[in-house]
Amino acid sequence: MSAVIAHHHQLFTKHIYNHDIMNCTAEGVVGNHLYSGRALGITSPTDKIQMHHDLKPLWKYIAAHYDRIGLPHTKDVLWHIDLQQIGCEIGFHPSVFYFGENEFQNWGDHLWYETVDFINSKNNFMAVAEQLGVDVPKTRCFDSATDITDEAIQTMNYPCYLKAAISVSGVGIYRCENQHELIANIKLFDAAVPVQLQEEIKTDIFLNMQYICEGDEVRRLAASEQILDGFTHQGNRVPACYEPWQSVDDMALWLKDRGMKGIFAFDVAVVQTDSGLRFPAIECNPRFNGASYPTLIAQKLGISEWRAITVSTEHRDLRYVDLSGIEFDKETQEGVILVNWGTVLAGKLMVLLAGTASRQEELRIELASRL
Repeated sequence: MSAVIAHHHQLFTKHIYNHDIMNCTAEGVVGNHLYSGRALGITSPTDKIQMHHDLKPLWKYIAAHYDRIGLPHTKDVLWHIDLQQIGCEIGFHPSVFYFGENEFQNWGDHLWYETVDFINSKNNFMAVAEQLGVDVPKTRCFDSATDITDEAIQTMNYPCYLKAAISVSGVGIYRCENQHELIANIKLFDAAVPVQLQEEIKTDIFLNMQYICEGDEVRRLAASEQILDGFTHQGNRVPACYEPWQSVDDMALWLKDRGMKGIFAFDVAVVQTDSGLRFPAIECNPRFNGASYPTLIAQKLGISEWRAITVSTEHRDLRYVDLSGIEFDKETQEGVILVNWGTVLAGKLMVLLAGTASRQEELRIELASRL
């Protein structure tokens, strides 16, 4: 199967980047409107980028940071996030965080939109996984929470998860310790919402397996290990402890054949069983994700060992973020890179820490002392 997955060769396509997330994110996350800036580090000098106008005062500081560390990026910035722009730039292909209805209306790639919309449903994902023989957790899908039968409640292994088939940022996902909790959580869903019941996977190791579709090819982009605090996703690290591409290659090809474009990823668990390791796929994220930005920056700079985390800061301006002595150095392949930098206005930054695991920890501690 891996032979069918294309080897990497750069397609020289000029892009217009609009990675605003406001059309497809959970409400209430602080600084959501500032996320359009995190795409800057993945651009090329020949691209264009749309960024929220609130980020404009930070431009000279982030551009200087990227120039110092040798990270090429576009200087052609449009200081607004109107999606109509992606259809107005002749010769530029759109790069968006999520190709949803708004993006489709302004670009018009019907197959791309339909494929994203289809596989974004966890229930549809499970149906395709069954069709292709992809290993997944034991899951029962329902068109509505009210369709969950007493038999399903009684025969489910606990703890289990009750999930909305379409959820954003973990909203609509409930861990149920027993039948009583499951019955209570079922009542939280509107009748029209499709849901699934899923066995809990007994592991602390979850992988993010990213692919990219360019032209008529799909290639493996990167496998990273998710850094978790309980159930909360804190970041990603590379290299991952395992890279079980064979577990999801077939589905990546299935998506490519149906018109998928750009980056997408699978969440894959690593489970130790009596008969060896299992790599069940949990879901597909048919879009860029938090790991995509540090992954692409690391690949541009040739960084093979890194972790990306979000950190809090008392600063509200990049001019006060002091990276002297810890900023990324191309010679040593170590140091700090700002990835999601616009969110400094809301008191947080996503950073890439390059170097060995011990060096990453030194950088994290030193950076925290300065923030």
